[in-house]
Amino acid sequence: MNKFFPPRIILFAASLIGTLAVIPFAVIAWTRSAPSSGRPIHIIQDMDYQPRFDTQEVNPLFADDRAMRPQIPGVVAVGQSRDDVHFSEGVVDGAWAATMPEQVSVTMEVLNRGRERFNIYCSACHGYSGFGDGIVNQRAMVAMSNADGPIYGTAWVQAKSLHDPEVRDQPPGQIFNTITHGIRNMAGYAAQIPPRDRWTIAAYVKALQKSQDATLQDVPPQERASLNP
Repeated sequence: MNKFFPPRIILFAASLIGTLAVIPFAVIAWTRSAPSSGRPIHIIQDMDYQPRFDTQEVNPLFADDRAMRPQIPGVVAVGQSRDDVHFSEGVVDGAWAATMPEQVSVTMEVLNRGRERFNIYCSACHGYSGFGDGIVNQRAMVAMSNADGPIYGTAWVQAKSLHDPEVRDQPPGQIFNTITHGIRNMAGYAAQIPPRDRWTIAAYVKALQKSQDATLQDVPPQERASLNP
């Protein structure tokens, strides 16, 4: 029986076509593995390449023809320390501020604002009088006392009385910082309460503490005379 062998030209053509068919895949594999200083090829552009202005380039969109926009006064980058640490952190010369910042003067308007903010954000745990007997704290203490252990893996810590000597002796800057960043189990309120309102709360807390621990000597002399029989 005779065997059929294809002509050599067909074998050569098949080998050539097979080799050529492999070349694109080899080039792609080499391109993907070899480092390149050029930009990658983006078939779907999306937002990879957009019209933009280079540094110091002219931009006719603005009246001053400047592409680089000047900083807006008062804007602070995220995470950047503020220059006025007295107002932003409650610190003066590395110690807790014993005075209010110049942006917040202690007036009846400020104290009333602080009382309003305190009643909204703080009284739930600390109570309206600051003795740590807020309604949330009362409910949590009852729930914990009726449980054999932590409820759903959590526990409740008695809210701090603002009249404890440990807290009563704190300067306004420390109270402001605690409101801002929180302490121990208490979360910070920087995201909910603006800085000025945090200072009004700190001022009101000091007034609240003084109302429970005041002496006759704390009364101004001109007012003290009227109190004597």
